[in-house]
Amino acid sequence: MACLSLPPQTGCLICVAHWAVRPRRNDQAIDPSAKPVDDEHDLATAILRKKAAPNKLMVDEATSDDNSVAVISQNTLDKLGLFRGDTILVKGKKRKDTVLLVLPDEDCEDNKIRLNRVARNNLRTRLGDIVSIHPLPDIQYGKRVHVLPIDDTVEGLTGDLFEVYLKPYFVEAYRPVRKGDTFLVRGTMRAVEFKVVETEPEEYCIVAQDTVIHTEGEPIKREDEELAMNAVGYDDVGGCRKQMAQIRELIELPLRYPQLFKSIGIKPPRGILMYGPPGTGKTLIARAVANETGAFFFLINGPEIMSKMAGESESNLRKAFEEAEKNSPAIIFIDEIDAIAPKRDKTNGEVERRVVSQMLTLMDGIKARSNVIVMAATNRPNSIDPALRRFGRFDREIDIGIPDPIGRLEILRIHTKNMRLADDVDLEKIAADTHGFVGADVAALCSEAAMQQIRGKMDLIDLEEDEIDASVLDSLAVTMDDFRYSLGVSNPSALRETVVEIPTTRWSDIGGLANVKRELQETVQYPVEHPEKFLKFGMSPSKGVLFYGPPGCGKTLLAKAIANECQANFISIKGPELLTMWFGESEANVRDVFDKARAAAPCVMFFDELDSVAKARGGGMGDAGGAGDRVLNQILTEMDGMNAKKNVFVIGATNRPDQIDGALLRPGRLDQLIYIPLPDVESRHSILQATLRKSPVSPRVDLKFIADKTNGFSGADLTEICQRACKLAIRESIEADIRRVREREAAGGDDAAMQEDDDDDNDNGNDPVPEITADHFEEAMRFARRSVSDNDIRRYEMFAQNMQQSRGFGAFKFPKGGVAESSTDAAAGAGAPGGANDQFVEDNADEDLYS
Repeated sequence: MACLSLPPQTGCLICVAHWAVRPRRNDQAIDPSAKPVDDEHDLATAILRKKAAPNKLMVDEATSDDNSVAVISQNTLDKLGLFRGDTILVKGKKRKDTVLLVLPDEDCEDNKIRLNRVARNNLRTRLGDIVSIHPLPDIQYGKRVHVLPIDDTVEGLTGDLFEVYLKPYFVEAYRPVRKGDTFLVRGTMRAVEFKVVETEPEEYCIVAQDTVIHTEGEPIKREDEELAMNAVGYDDVGGCRKQMAQIRELIELPLRYPQLFKSIGIKPPRGILMYGPPGTGKTLIARAVANETGAFFFLINGPEIMSKMAGESESNLRKAFEEAEKNSPAIIFIDEIDAIAPKRDKTNGEVERRVVSQMLTLMDGIKARSNVIVMAATNRPNSIDPALRRFGRFDREIDIGIPDPIGRLEILRIHTKNMRLADDVDLEKIAADTHGFVGADVAALCSEAAMQQIRGKMDLIDLEEDEIDASVLDSLAVTMDDFRYSLGVSNPSALRETVVEIPTTRWSDIGGLANVKRELQETVQYPVEHPEKFLKFGMSPSKGVLFYGPPGCGKTLLAKAIANECQANFISIKGPELLTMWFGESEANVRDVFDKARAAAPCVMFFDELDSVAKARGGGMGDAGGAGDRVLNQILTEMDGMNAKKNVFVIGATNRPDQIDGALLRPGRLDQLIYIPLPDVESRHSILQATLRKSPVSPRVDLKFIADKTNGFSGADLTEICQRACKLAIRESIEADIRRVREREAAGGDDAAMQEDDDDDNDNGNDPVPEITADHFEEAMRFARRSVSDNDIRRYEMFAQNMQQSRGFGAFKFPKGGVAESSTDAAAGAGAPGGANDQFVEDNADEDLYS
């Protein structure tokens, strides 16, 4: 699966096979009616496909370490009409190219080119990338070449660099050089890296016998060189393949081939607005586009333009656009555009309005063929003035969303490409476990894992020393355990403000309720873990579950367990906290919560005390102008409205199911109604075991007997019995310690000796209260009480029964002999009282529990 995240390279059949069957995004809802999209024939990403050509070759490792040589096969040499020793121009990434001598080699494959590390660095490529080669017949002999060393490679070197290094490297070699390239020369002592600063004639030339080589000047700083090397390119952007295709269509085509638009008779696009949650890579994409297209890049940070002088803000904007037009082709990138172009009717300041108007006139005033494109980024697209968002200004709005698992894998590969990873690191598993993470969160995850690895080696690092031992540096490698720790402490930034600590409750902590647990696993875990099964049977999974039953039976506990066991994000909403005193604010809270859940899908939303926000409508007279009804309407539309389909599960818990609005209980919203009854004997026994699993209990305590005697007790009541027994044991233990200390003091013992004696006593098994005994439980049972009365239980059971009888079918079977035979029976039975249609008679039984 090594090639999973990369687009298929020319000639790599395995890549193409993997790419054609990309897995489904598992943060989207399962939609059986959706047509499968074949990436090979998807026009949306056509611009990203590599075009095959004989002069496009895959980079391979060189066998000889010569900086000026490219090795290709004899077949390729003949096909391209080249001869041994010809000078060629090789084009790499980020608009970089270099000049090399070409040599044939029979061992080299037809579709590969062998370049050494120096040439690969000059082209900004890695092994396996594609480069294109072009003949360069008109290259001239150079008159002058200016070469400077890079500072960290010549530290401590004395003597004439020209005599020792450059003369042996260039003499009688007729090497081609290109301005801006670096090359490495190995001398007697060590290797020195040089950079070609200037050539005459310009750009490239061949260093011959009569070429003058200058080495005067200060050595070049390594930092400046690395900044240029590490410029962001398309390779450094992952997880938004479709969006990158759109952006490249709208930017690279007009900047590089304006004649395309001229010949088809339309105006090229003027502007692109990128929006999406923070941390998805909007600014990074703009930088990558500027580096890869080689266009002039003018960055405007929104707030920088504003000035206190009247008219200065507008003139700053005008200057930026004039500067870009002078240097076209150019890209103007406005970061945080909502700061300078807010809605004019909502802003109070006059300056903002004038800036927005200036922005509108400038964007309309860009000449159609001036090759200037405006890009803008924001995470609040709805607060931008609507006049900016029409065709002709910002033509295209691109949503840079939260990446899917494949996108996260691409981003992980980008962030870990320079990290030293241990062999057990499984990036695909990490990508699958980081639901809702954006690019910035993935970067934070990787750096936290690396920090954890360094913390583990802290005892070998002495902060007082000047240097670290080389063996310590060699032993550093980030392991899967470091990533697991990092996953535990980092959470998606979309959920920062509603974040819930993932609970530590597991299924094993819940006694009994085996059927309920199975039902829950099927509802929440199956769609996340086995989406292909739902597609096979052509059905989308259910979206909601309502737990109802007497208080203290473990409804909230079940929701905590499902949040922990299923690897989904978890948002807990207490019903009453959605309601506020401001008109319309409560509904906005509901919208925000659902938006956050969709952003971090797959996500489980748990509404505790659902009856506080989902009361039957029409009954709430005088509660803030019907705020409760409006909140419920908002919840209903959010749960199955015309919204983006995402994997969001809703779990509600209530102990007043009769008060909940009927519209919320229909299939499609909360379609699974699960009654959580008082525990039976078996369940009571397992609840006691789960509660006491960490406590030292005397073997004389018979939990089965307690379970038999506590008929009608809820889970909370049983937990209270265990807590009281523990409390009594703790009280007895503390009293024994105090008594012992007093005896010692009376005997006149020494404090330290007494402490040691105490420890010895505990070690030797002389602890006065080593465990919770049967006496403690007997005492605790005297205070035990039931929190749910028989009347309450009867009401809940009546409600559960009514729900089934009034709305259910009872027994239903297909006839044995097929449908034809049954039609005569049905006709006979229809007239008889109690016939088949009897089930649909209106059942007027009142369903209110408390009536």
